[in-house]
Amino acid sequence: MTPSSSPIPDLAALLSLAHDLADAAREVIRPYFRQPIDVDLKVDHTPVTIADREAERVMRSMLADRVPEHGVVGEEFGADRAEAEWVWVLDPIDGTQAFLSGQPTFGTLIALLHNGTPILGLIDQAITRERWVGAQGEGATLNGAAIQTRLCTDLSTATVFATSPAMFQEADAACFERLSERANLVRYGLDCYAYGLLALGFVDVVAECQMELHDYAALVPIVEAAGGVISDWRGEPLKMGSDGRVLALGDTALQMEALRLLDGEQAVE
Repeated sequence: MTPSSSPIPDLAALLSLAHDLADAAREVIRPYFRQPIDVDLKVDHTPVTIADREAERVMRSMLADRVPEHGVVGEEFGADRAEAEWVWVLDPIDGTQAFLSGQPTFGTLIALLHNGTPILGLIDQAITRERWVGAQGEGATLNGAAIQTRLCTDLSTATVFATSPAMFQEADAACFERLSERANLVRYGLDCYAYGLLALGFVDVVAECQMELHDYAALVPIVEAAGGVISDWRGEPLKMGSDGRVLALGDTALQMEALRLLDGEQAVE
C-alpha cells in the first residue's frame, strides 16, 4: 500500500461521521433484538441475519454519500477500494451468536484506517445504548465520559477474557492455556464487549485468535486511547493483514509476560 500525500481530514468531522454511522446501525438493529428472525449460515458456518446485512448496508450507503473517495471493508459485503488511503472497516454485529441468544453483549464496530493502520474506533451496544470511542491522539470515552484502563502489574491478579475456548486450536490452545493458568480469573463470552470493559477498567487481558480485520480494527484505538496496549501475539501492531491473533492489556506492565506465555521465544523483546 503506497501512502498518499492527500491532506488529513478533520478528526472532529470523522468522529461525527462515525457517530452518525453508529446511530443509523443502532436504529436498524434494535427492532430485531429478541425477535424471531431467520438465520443463514455463511461459508464459514457462522450465522448472519437480516439485522447484520441491513445495518451494514445503511452504513455503506452513508459512506458512499459523504466520503465517496474513502474505501470500505465490511464483514457482510466485502471490500470496496481497500487499497485507499482512508478505509472504513465495518462489523455491523460483532457477536451475532450473542445477538441471537438475546444477550446485549454484541456490538457494532466501526473503524477508520489510515494507510492500513486503525486511527479511530467505535463500539456501539445498541440495546444498552453504550458507546465507546477512541481516536489517535485523543482519550477514550464511554458515552462521552473519559475512561481509562486499570493498573494490574501481575498476571496472578488479572482477569482474562476470550470470546470462546473453541477459537483456540492446537498450538494456540496450548499458548492460551499457559496464559490462563497464570491468571486470577478466566472468563469467556462478550465478544467486543470485553474490550470495552478492559478500556473501562474491569478486565485486564483479552487474548483471542481467528480474528478478522473487521473484528479487531475498531478495538485498537479504543484500547490505546484508554491507556492500554493491543497487539498481535508477537507484540506487533495490529493493522490490515495481521494474522488474527489479538492480545489486549489494560496495563502495559503485563505485556512482556503475556507475550512470552502466548508465543514463547518468538515474543518481541
